[in-house]
Amino acid sequence: HVQLVESGGGLVQAGASLRLSCAASGRTFIFSSYTMAWFRQAPGKEREFVAAISGSSSSTDYADSLKGRFSISRDNAKNTVYLQMNSLKPEDTAVYYCATSRVAFTFGPKTASNYAYWGQGTQVTVSS
Repeated sequence: HVQLVESGGGLVQAGASLRLSCAASGRTFIFSSYTMAWFRQAPGKEREFVAAISGSSSSTDYADSLKGRFSISRDNAKNTVYLQMNSLKPEDTAVYYCATSRVAFTFGPKTASNYAYWGQGTQVTVSS
């Protein structure tokens, strides 16, 4: 079993920055073997892909609309993945979730079904 705990959300004004963190734990979970991703879900909308990073950090992927503003990174020594969000907009308001890929050593589709474990989410609210 894998536990993911997100932190770093909050209420900010448009144009501000936030860095989200997601700490992973699990007795037999080898963090560095798994792609990690961030998704978000706004009220009344479906959960959408934000960004993903491979286990070694050699590959990253972003939602097209977020490229240039958001950056994903990870620290395998700390079992933690980060999401740096810059120039935040009111439309970025959502609950942000981190997730682990279902299969080790894979990096691919941006769909939620490819991710097995999810955190409880952290709320990001951007005021105009």
